[in-house]
Amino acid sequence: MDTLGHTPGSKATGAVRVSQALKDVAKRVWHYKYIYLMLVPGLIFLVIFKYIPIYGLVLSFKEFMPKYGIMGSPWVGLDNFRYLWIEQDFWQSFFNTLIIAFMKILFVFPFPVFLAILINEIRAERYKKVLQTVYTFPHFLSWVVVSGMMFNLLSGSGAVNAIWASLGFDKINFLSNEGTFRWLLVGTEIWKQAGWSTIIYLAAIAGINQSLYEAATVDGANRLQKILHITWPCIKNVVVLMLIMRVGYMMDAGFMQIFNMYNRAVYDVADIIDTYIYRMSFERSVGFGITTAVGFFKGIVNIILLLTANTIAKKMGHSGIV
Repeated sequence: MDTLGHTPGSKATGAVRVSQALKDVAKRVWHYKYIYLMLVPGLIFLVIFKYIPIYGLVLSFKEFMPKYGIMGSPWVGLDNFRYLWIEQDFWQSFFNTLIIAFMKILFVFPFPVFLAILINEIRAERYKKVLQTVYTFPHFLSWVVVSGMMFNLLSGSGAVNAIWASLGFDKINFLSNEGTFRWLLVGTEIWKQAGWSTIIYLAAIAGINQSLYEAATVDGANRLQKILHITWPCIKNVVVLMLIMRVGYMMDAGFMQIFNMYNRAVYDVADIIDTYIYRMSFERSVGFGITTAVGFFKGIVNIILLLTANTIAKKMGHSGIV
C-alpha cells in the first residue's frame, strides 16, 4: 500500500473497469443504432440553428461593419446596452412582453390541461377521435390566415360589428382597441393551440394504470373524484414540467401572432421585444449591434425566469428539469 492508501494494481483495476464500462456503452449504442440515427437530424438542426449562432452574440459588444466582418468590427463595450437602457420604446416593449406572456400563462396554459381531461372522460371512442381532430386542426393554420379571419370578424366593418350595429350599439374595432387587443391575443391563442397542446397531456393520461380507476369505481368514487384523486395527481408532474418550460419562453410572447394582428393604434399595449427588434431593423435601420444586444438581453431574462421557475418547482416537491 502506498502513502495515499492505494493497493498495488488498484489503478490497473480501475482502468479495466473504465474500459469495460466503455465497451458496455458501445454495445448498447450499437444495439440501438437505428434509434440514435433518428436523433442525428435533430442534433444537426440544434448545432446549425442554436449553437453556431451563439458566436454572433459578440456583435452585442461591437459596431458591426460588413467590410470587416464580425471579428474585424471595432469593439464598443457596453454602448449598445446603454442605448437600450435609455430607449423608452425598448422598455415599453419589454413590459408588454412580460404582461402578454403572463396573461397567456395564466389563461392559455391551463386550457389544454382541462381540455385533455374532458376529452379523456368521453366514453365514445369514435366521438373522442373526431373531437381530437377538430381541436387539433387550427394549429395547422398560419397566423396570416387566422389574422385574416379575425379582421373579417372583428374589424370596424367586420361581421361582429355588423350584428352589433344592427342591434343599435356603437361599433367597436377590436383590432384597434387597446382595451380588447391583448384579450384578443389570448382568445386566438387558445383557439389555435389548445387542441395541439392537449396531445402531450392525453399521452400522460393514457399512461395511468387503469386498475386505479377500477379500484376507485369499486370504492364508489364518481368521475369528479377520480379526476381529482387519480388523473390530476398522475399528470401533475408533466403539467409542472411544461409550465417550467413555458416560463422559460416568456420573452417569446408570440411574434407571428402579434406581427400579423397588431397595428399602430395598439403599439402601446402590443409591441413586444420581437416586434421591436423587427421595427428597429427595418424601419429605423439601427446597427446589428443594437438588435443583437436586445436578443442577448432577452436570452438572459429567459434563463433567469427558467431557473427561477425550476427552483420554485423543486422547493414545492416537484422534480423540475435540472
